[in-house]
Amino acid sequence: MFALPLQVVDNFLLQYNFGQVLLAVLILSFLASLPLKSRKVFAAQFISFGLIYMLTPQSLLAAAHWKFLGIALIVLGPMVYMTAR
Repeated sequence: MFALPLQVVDNFLLQYNFGQVLLAVLILSFLASLPLKSRKVFAAQFISFGLIYMLTPQSLLAAAHWKFLGIALIVLGPMVYMTAR
């Protein structure tokens, strides 16, 4: 009964790696927090996603550039936090 929809979802998700999924979640969480207009919330998101990228095993990310994105987010987070009022 559920075999066909699960195969369709599985075939769709096999095209993406964990780094791409994390990037999509980061963008969606950024868009969800836009109505708050709080730089402190943005900074907390940048830092937390940077840590998630850095702590994720390399075998799940499939490329090294996701680790560099994590480093950039960890550096960017405190800078955004310091510019908040």
